[in-house]
Amino acid sequence: MTGLLFALTALLWGGGALATAMQAGVTPAPWSVALRMVLAGFILLGYGLIRGVPLAIPRQHRAAVALQGLLFFAVAFIAFYEATARMPSGLAALVLSTSSLFAAVIARAALGVPISSGLVWGALCGIIGLAIIFLPGVTVPGASPLAGFAWALVAAVATGAGTTVGARNQRAGLPIVAVLGWGAFVGAAASALWAVVTNTSFAVDVSFSYVASFLYLAVAASCITFMLFFELVRRLGPGRAAYTLAVVPLVALLLSALFEHLALGWPVLAGAAAILGGNVLVLSRA
Repeated sequence: MTGLLFALTALLWGGGALATAMQAGVTPAPWSVALRMVLAGFILLGYGLIRGVPLAIPRQHRAAVALQGLLFFAVAFIAFYEATARMPSGLAALVLSTSSLFAAVIARAALGVPISSGLVWGALCGIIGLAIIFLPGVTVPGASPLAGFAWALVAAVATGAGTTVGARNQRAGLPIVAVLGWGAFVGAAASALWAVVTNTSFAVDVSFSYVASFLYLAVAASCITFMLFFELVRRLGPGRAAYTLAVVPLVALLLSALFEHLALGWPVLAGAAAILGGNVLVLSRA
């Protein structure tokens, strides 16, 4: 069962990278995330209400739930949207997969989860892989790969931190659906505030590609995948659960090559092998 959860999470999130790239254009990233999280929040809490899941968050846990929403559902998603607007979605997903390393480090510091030398070697492999791909510069017409890399790295750190906070909330016995539903609303509010503070104008794209990708992201890549992912966190711990994001690039790179004409040359393939190998070390020795 854990293997099936792992595979579904990786496949749905792998498709989400390309769908996120399809969101770029009329609607700015913060507003796209805010709209997506509002819909996801209503779906998640509605599902919990139908299933009779307790939706109230005890007062002593509200700050942690809000922090999870801020990191995982606002900062990470806005940063990833910005990344895919500047570089192929497959490469952005590849950088995001390093969140397993950040999750392991943050979990060690915050939760006392033990780590071993595997993390050190895994981190080294990840750094080497990123250097192989991005130091020479990725030549993509009309893109800004280095700026995209910076945004993707922010998404990876925020995802790792959000994963760790999610593990803390599950250790406290909070229902996953309630945490995700309220976290999504916090993410929506934070994203809207981000847009207002940065003076980002509101606009809605009504094209078929935007609406279709929006629904996929809000339902499949948010509601369904979030529940699958944090169930994996409960079963495996934050470091091992975040390893699903090491498999996501395999799906995302293939889709990016098919639909975004990403050239899978030796720098991309060698760098991807190093990054994914690093995540394997983190998983196998965590």
